[in-house]
Amino acid sequence: MTATAVVAAAIVVGVVVFSGDDKDDKKNTAQESTNPSASASSGQPSTQKPSAPDNPRGGDSENPRAADPAAKPVIPGWKTVISAKRHVAFDVPATEDWKVESSSLSIGFESDKGKPLVIMSSPAKYKQDACSVKVEGSTEPDTSDLGGVGTKGALGAKSEGSAAEVEAENWVFAGYDQKQTGERKVTKAKPFQSEHGLKGYAASATVTGVKKDNKCTTNGKAFTVAYTDVNGDYALWVLHAATGTEGELPNETIEKIKSSLRPLKSGS
Repeated sequence: MTATAVVAAAIVVGVVVFSGDDKDDKKNTAQESTNPSASASSGQPSTQKPSAPDNPRGGDSENPRAADPAAKPVIPGWKTVISAKRHVAFDVPATEDWKVESSSLSIGFESDKGKPLVIMSSPAKYKQDACSVKVEGSTEPDTSDLGGVGTKGALGAKSEGSAAEVEAENWVFAGYDQKQTGERKVTKAKPFQSEHGLKGYAASATVTGVKKDNKCTTNGKAFTVAYTDVNGDYALWVLHAATGTEGELPNETIEKIKSSLRPLKSGS
């Protein structure tokens, strides 16, 4: 249960998978799986290392994009996350619970076999490494964050509403219940407009009743906003979080983060 990887071509029955994000967007399309991943475990953390310097746009170490003119938060006292590739910005609380990562970093979830399942870029992590468990045969523990937020492409999606629903379910599956022991629920996408001009469709998903494999196994939730980028392609804002655990990210805070979404001009 944590963060860092890519949505692959085979996931859950009836779930569309948007494969590829930051590296091969133009080579990938949405695919529909007909074979559940029977051997998958709960989400394994994996991080794609930045291919560029950690701080390509200047700024402080806490917020690598803080020097950008568009980085001024719209929520007083919060800090801004900028996705130049997806032409969107949003704010997260300026507390030690939140770490804004480099825009060149991608995070997500992968299977126990190391197969990327879901991924997003320009992320911020909530309560990074909040839980850890020992891994047999490894000197490094498996660590889990309590949440994460970022952006990704949705090449091949049929509509903004469909993209929002599909991606929300993908993230609760990949991050919290790859063995499919729990019950997933997805809300129907609804039109969305933030207080700062971003329009699209929003959806959410939850998974409950997940069988506990270790102390870090939890239920989960995901929130998505799908919108049309300035280049005409669909794009997604995604937030996932563990539920039913101490320090759970409140829905009220999630909605406040979502309300700060705003479009960036091309080249920002």
